[in-house]
Amino acid sequence: MNLDVVGIIASLLVFGAVMLAFFGVRTLLNPQRTAQDRVAELTGGRRELDPLLTGAPAVSGVASNLGALARPSDGDEADLMRRRLLQAGYRSRNALEVYSAVRAGLALALPLVLWVALPEMRLVFTLFFVLAAATAGYFLPAIFISNKLENRQAVLLKPFPDALDLLVSSVEAGLGLDAAFRRVAQEIESAAPELARELQLVNHEVAAGMPRIEALRRLDQRTGLEDMNQLVNVLVQAERFGTSVARALRIHGDLVRKKRMLAAEERAAKISPKLTVAMILFILPGLFVVLAGPAFVSVVRTLIPAMSGE
Repeated sequence: MNLDVVGIIASLLVFGAVMLAFFGVRTLLNPQRTAQDRVAELTGGRRELDPLLTGAPAVSGVASNLGALARPSDGDEADLMRRRLLQAGYRSRNALEVYSAVRAGLALALPLVLWVALPEMRLVFTLFFVLAAATAGYFLPAIFISNKLENRQAVLLKPFPDALDLLVSSVEAGLGLDAAFRRVAQEIESAAPELARELQLVNHEVAAGMPRIEALRRLDQRTGLEDMNQLVNVLVQAERFGTSVARALRIHGDLVRKKRMLAAEERAAKISPKLTVAMILFILPGLFVVLAGPAFVSVVRTLIPAMSGE
């Protein structure tokens, strides 16, 4: 009877942990529309959906309480994690809380699932798999965020030189910086929607009353790209010292183009060592078998009769 009670309690705990982890992962991966989004759609406005759930107080409260177990205690570390989530595309205010809740939920749910699924295994192996599952559940969300951040930065970086050339052409044609950003965002929206969205957000922030320098700094923080940081520094210096924006952009565009060419040459130079490793691992053994195989067979056919004759 006691074993049955323990089994029921363990099953309830596993069910609760699994459901909590499911809702956390669902919140992280599936954005939901809020009332503000519906109002924006009805009024003709366009509002980008937050990739994290922001309109469910119950889920937010649970995420906040559970996330306290895995939330960074250091303020600088927490700010760094918020910035990484922002650069990965999660712009919600409670992004860190939901992310911490997912880490804590998976770290608790996976060991319980394994503990119930492996009841007949020896205690040492059970503890090993439970610790491994807890470690995996804690670090898997961090790996997911890192991969998403790298993919998003690659998506932003690929059309950046072309967008910079369009920006230079627009400024040299006589457009102001805000109008040039708006024009470039319109031109590249179909080919590079992520980069166009970031440029449009700069215009929205400036139109809302934010200083242009601050809006450009926020653009740098949202992307985390070195090339974007250099562009923001050029624009900030031109804005601060009153120099020609068109000339500064032209010089920076030439540097970006040379940097892009050097990166392409570097990738081309790495092909030869990679092919050498592939040839040593895959082609050389086959070539050795083709060249030395017949000689080895001839030697075996000659030696075996001679040895048996002796």
